[in-house]
Amino acid sequence: MLDIKQIRENPQLVQERLSSRSGKYDIEPILQLDRQQRELEGTRSQLQARSNEIGKIVGQKIKSGMNPQDPEIQALRDEGNSVKATLSELEPQEKDLKAQITQLVLALPNLPSDSTPFGRNEEDNVEVRRWGDEYIPQNPNILPHWEIGEKLGILNVERAVKVAQSRFVTLIGAGAALERALIQFMLSLHIQAGYVEVSPPLLVNTESLTATGQLPKFAEESFKCADDDLWLIPTAEVPVTNLYRGEILAAENLPIYHCAFTPCFRREAGSYGRDMRGLIRLHQFNKVEMVKFVEPSTSFDELEKLVGNAEAILQALRLPYRVVNLSTGDLGFASTKTYDLEVWLPSSGKYREISSCSNTIDFQARRADIRFKEAGKKGTQFVHTLNGSGLAVGRTMAAILENYQQPDGTVRIPEALQAYLGREVL
Repeated sequence: MLDIKQIRENPQLVQERLSSRSGKYDIEPILQLDRQQRELEGTRSQLQARSNEIGKIVGQKIKSGMNPQDPEIQALRDEGNSVKATLSELEPQEKDLKAQITQLVLALPNLPSDSTPFGRNEEDNVEVRRWGDEYIPQNPNILPHWEIGEKLGILNVERAVKVAQSRFVTLIGAGAALERALIQFMLSLHIQAGYVEVSPPLLVNTESLTATGQLPKFAEESFKCADDDLWLIPTAEVPVTNLYRGEILAAENLPIYHCAFTPCFRREAGSYGRDMRGLIRLHQFNKVEMVKFVEPSTSFDELEKLVGNAEAILQALRLPYRVVNLSTGDLGFASTKTYDLEVWLPSSGKYREISSCSNTIDFQARRADIRFKEAGKKGTQFVHTLNGSGLAVGRTMAAILENYQQPDGTVRIPEALQAYLGREVL
């Protein structure tokens, strides 16, 4: 959530930054309502001061011996009653204006950072580096991961569609075991890197989704329970970030690092016709997520470390990938700066996103009211929150099934994963 004070004091800068994103955002309605609210607040403050003054004067006159029924006192009381009546009318008006401002501000995305490249869409993302070119397979006959998975009997789409609908898969035998091994492998590496594992709720309330930025703008992207104020999580970022909602943390306890494995659920609204086959774009998928709560002065350095933690998984699995700095036109709603990690998929001959690592600075913390306090100092500050996939498990499986595919139709298990899976070949 943007700071209304920042919008008020730097409207041109805020509008320019918002205009660099995809979509159209206009802060003028917010500025108009803000002016109305502050004028009303000024009037109300003056009236409240007059009401207090009248009460004090009446008390002093009665204390000095004046008859409470004296016309002068009665006139003051009449004025006081009139002021209170006006106040009772102004207070709900001001409350309504504040609510309108809040709803409009909640619909605004975060401002891109100075180091986020300007661009219209994903075509303008900037490649930062590549890793693992030497591991790109030279086999010209690599099957797409869903085809090799079906041939090996470890992935079944038809039965999943029968049970649910399209964009679901069922993993069988060694496929289920490979997924479980990947989850354990990822968590183990993150824990070694200093993250504390949590197992959060998979259903969250509206306040939680609002705090991290999914609501109100992206309601159609999520699955909602019909009879409860509960939503299936689109990512573990939501429940893990909200563990500290409404809290004031001690500065000496920062940074806080968490990792979590959860299933994730997304409608994928607007993506019909894209990646209908395989493990790339599903309604239900598993992911290991990293979440950080840090002091503002360190958050961009923490972003680089976060990316390194995600890269460590890919490097340990020897999966070729590249890192791209997302342009303003491709930036996620809550993020000020995002790096995507894209893994090489030989069957399509392109890199595909496998992790997105973002710094939201104080955007989520303002919405969730997560602050920290330094010992011996007055006041509190908002923490900065960061999140990143470490990694999307299904997409990692897809990359393994393609990059480790052998000419004889088998799939070799990455050496780092063999101890977790208990086998060398699928």
